[in-house]
Amino acid sequence: MKVLLIGSGGQVGQELGRLLKEPLTVVQLSREQLDLTNLEQTYQTVVDQRPDWVINAAAYTAVDGAESELELAHRINGEAPGVLAKAAADCNAAMVHFSTDYVFDGAQGRPYLESDPPCPVSAYGRSKLAGEEAVKAANPQHLIVRTAWVYGSRWKGNFVKSMLRLGVDRPVIKVVSDQVGTPTWANDIAETTARLITLPVADTAGTYHFTNSGAISWYDFAIAIFSEAIALGLLTKAPDIVPITTAEYSTVAKRPANSALYCTKLRDLLGHAPPYWRDSLRQMLSELV
Repeated sequence: MKVLLIGSGGQVGQELGRLLKEPLTVVQLSREQLDLTNLEQTYQTVVDQRPDWVINAAAYTAVDGAESELELAHRINGEAPGVLAKAAADCNAAMVHFSTDYVFDGAQGRPYLESDPPCPVSAYGRSKLAGEEAVKAANPQHLIVRTAWVYGSRWKGNFVKSMLRLGVDRPVIKVVSDQVGTPTWANDIAETTARLITLPVADTAGTYHFTNSGAISWYDFAIAIFSEAIALGLLTKAPDIVPITTAEYSTVAKRPANSALYCTKLRDLLGHAPPYWRDSLRQMLSELV
């Protein structure tokens, strides 16, 4: 089976590139190797490779940046996934596309099901929702996997790495305490994806939620990061973590207040619940040791 991995240089893409091995034939394309803003080239690349699966792990992920770079975010997140899906369909290939909890507004008061209607509150969320819809329209053999708060040991631009870096430089760190979601280790996303593509897509096609188990605030996540880092010897002491509200931490884009996702659909399919968020955090930090 041949897999075409788009976005191999990103957080999830790096983990997928490491996990997907023989007997699979895996062609990895990074952002430098495939410009998703060039839709014609994007289509032709897939057709030339003639894969069995296309995995789109590429995205425009700058949530605040998307508010001013509307066209760029929409081209990469909204249009390119549809082109990839159409090219895959023309090759009779299936597609995995990653989406986000930010397609929801966070006002519901409980974790979101796959069947809950999306209502994004940011340009980034709207661009990702457009991508979902484009994939669905272009290729019935699709798996859309919504995830959230992704971090990994091989990527420096995530919340965990930022906290560790700031913990060395600053005695006090202010962290938002009224946004709730689920930190998710990129390795767990990759392992789940690797399992999904072994199943008959005719039986599994559709939209799924996958995050680690549990739900916490960014503030609680920061507390846990420093606690685990000290226990593992990565740091000798933690800074003072001060909880603040979203209103006190001004950002260009609006974020959902509670974007936790129910993952029961995927749990029932695979036969087990996702790993608990703190266990995965500990494993990720152990890799840094």
